[in-house]
Amino acid sequence: MRSPLLVSAAAAALTLALAGSASAAGYEPGQVLVEYEAGVAAPDRARVESETGTDDAGAAGEGLRTLAVEDGDSVRRTVRQLRHDPRVASATPNYVARVSAPFPNDPVFGRQWHLFDTWGANVPAAWDLARSQGGAGGRGTVVAVIDTGVAFRTRRGLRRAPDLRRFKRGYDFIGNDRFPHDLNGHGTHVAGTIGQSTGNGIGGSGVAYRTRIMPLRALDTFGEGNTVTIARAVRFATRRNVDVINLSIEFESSVRAAQVPLLSRALTRARRKGITIVAASGNSADDRRAEGLGPRVSYPARARGVIAVGGTTDSGCQAEYSNGGGSLDVVAPGGGADAPHQDNPSDRANCRPGRVGRDVLQQTFRCDPLTAGRRCFRRFGFTAGYYGTSMASGHVSGLAALLISSRRPGRNPSPREIERQIESRARDLGPPGFDIRYGHGLIDAGAALR
Repeated sequence: MRSPLLVSAAAAALTLALAGSASAAGYEPGQVLVEYEAGVAAPDRARVESETGTDDAGAAGEGLRTLAVEDGDSVRRTVRQLRHDPRVASATPNYVARVSAPFPNDPVFGRQWHLFDTWGANVPAAWDLARSQGGAGGRGTVVAVIDTGVAFRTRRGLRRAPDLRRFKRGYDFIGNDRFPHDLNGHGTHVAGTIGQSTGNGIGGSGVAYRTRIMPLRALDTFGEGNTVTIARAVRFATRRNVDVINLSIEFESSVRAAQVPLLSRALTRARRKGITIVAASGNSADDRRAEGLGPRVSYPARARGVIAVGGTTDSGCQAEYSNGGGSLDVVAPGGGADAPHQDNPSDRANCRPGRVGRDVLQQTFRCDPLTAGRRCFRRFGFTAGYYGTSMASGHVSGLAALLISSRRPGRNPSPREIERQIESRARDLGPPGFDIRYGHGLIDAGAALR
């Protein structure tokens, strides 16, 4: 889903806030760790501190003291003064360590609630875990994004999205050529959630920032594609042994597997080849409620062996559009408005019927190509109005890539093992246990990698 409303891309101040109190030099400002020579008495220590403009802030352990720099001098100047004093055995800044994954200094990361916020996917907690397990950022994996294409390279007057860097050759099943360029914006947005570069000071962040994206265009400029083109794309990805297939698409909720046999068979083959398939549960829940119909996950998410993903809002409520039902596996951040649920303690605490929350922010076209024309393909930014189970699905595909790369569920994990790891570590929402609104719960990337 999307609307034409645009938001600004400036959020540099948030980057500083995320860095905490540590200086850009990599140590705590205004602090020095000092060890005095053996036998230096308290009065002599006090004189050292008076002469260097510092004040004792307490024991640091192992015989070291923390000194607060009180006279306005820099930490390094104070360290030099202390080291020249014969009463001092050692003096160093109080250095700061960070997670060894790329620090999210991306300007818009602070607004990507869906990655890190209370009701986000807890992605930063997973990054260092993945790295420690040999799968930094999902490296070595390939995620096929079957969608409207991806703005992936300069060709025929189109530009690559500045913050999408790693690709494996795909195909355009609409134009029948090797250039699956996005002419809509949806596919680029979804690809960004899965694999946007992270820690490079550009744009925002993605879940599996070192996975390679295989762009497969099976939906046209209007975001529509038929069974034949989608099945061809699945078969293409299967033959090339990708690790994950993301399908942020939906048929009408009445469509059954028997009505789309080409796609059904292609999905079965992909799963038998060991490919994890993730799909959006669909966005027609609000319409079905209005018509007095029960919840139902749309196809292909409803297909056997596919991880069906519903959407939640930034308050931890099921999104009003998000399809549910017995086929729903998990939920992930999708943004938008809260569903009107008040029949259990979790939903009474989190859901505010009619409340419209934040959208999912990823880099894509800054305008609508349908109205702005080809000049839109040269302008990238963070466009508001992207919310839906399409966005939710991308988070799960990125998490699957992290799990596969890190071998957390084991070497060469099966699709079922990946699904089980994601489901078993999800955060329960709504009615206790599995339920038709939230499935097994809200994905927790950090917990899934532990």
